[in-house]
Amino acid sequence: MRGRIWCYGFVVYKYMVKIIQMKGGLSAPGSGTPWNAEIYGSTLSMIPWLNERLVFPDPRRASRHGLMARGGDLSPQRLLLAYAKGIFPWFAEWQPIQWYCPDPRYVLWPDKLYVSASMRSLLRREPFRVTLDQAFGQVIRACAGPSAGRSEDSTWITDSMIEAYEELHRLGYAHSVEVWDGETLVGGLYGVSLGRVFFGESMFTRVSNGSKYGFIRLVRMLQREGFELIDCQQGTQHLISLGAEPMPRNDFLDLLARQDPATTRCGSWSDMTI
Repeated sequence: MRGRIWCYGFVVYKYMVKIIQMKGGLSAPGSGTPWNAEIYGSTLSMIPWLNERLVFPDPRRASRHGLMARGGDLSPQRLLLAYAKGIFPWFAEWQPIQWYCPDPRYVLWPDKLYVSASMRSLLRREPFRVTLDQAFGQVIRACAGPSAGRSEDSTWITDSMIEAYEELHRLGYAHSVEVWDGETLVGGLYGVSLGRVFFGESMFTRVSNGSKYGFIRLVRMLQREGFELIDCQQGTQHLISLGAEPMPRNDFLDLLARQDPATTRCGSWSDMTI
């Protein structure tokens, strides 16, 4: 969605509060966010607008809340550039595209994954079947729709976002994890892979521990494959319980700058063991 939406003052404040409460990054459905919405009503007019040029402002200069640019587009080239620079899109249907790089950034180091005793027991029983890149479209639409603990209108995954990430999936950069009970999709998540970093975007569940089951299996697989880090974006209770921790933005951006694009495992992950 491109701009012609000009919102300032109280109107901006009111709706930014609503969307900030909705956004969960790679998080449990219905989770909140530690970001303070009150700043946006007075600062939105200071945020730069992007045009057709594939450039972003320096994310190190963004406020700690992370809103750093608006406008531009969701082309694969711009999205890949954004992720390489530690930036992600987040906006509602009625808003222009908005780009974020918060400080701190919540991340999960694969070797610091925490699995509770109850989850270890569940994993041993293997009640679910887990696949990769078998149903990306179903997963992203399920993340956008109602799920356990999340109301029907609590989504930031717009039609334009779905279209953009499905194209990234077709190009081999966006990947999905599917959790199945028989032939029924009961949980899953999706994200973007660049270098040895997996950028988590969103997850959903329709049964107890469905998304957590898939996430743990994914982290273990990424560790076997030599991935360095999982970007969780925000520190939700769900992710912190699994070992996510805050990382200063500058350290996160330094880590991304060291990534070698040649190490990106591009293409379908459907043949990988999870």
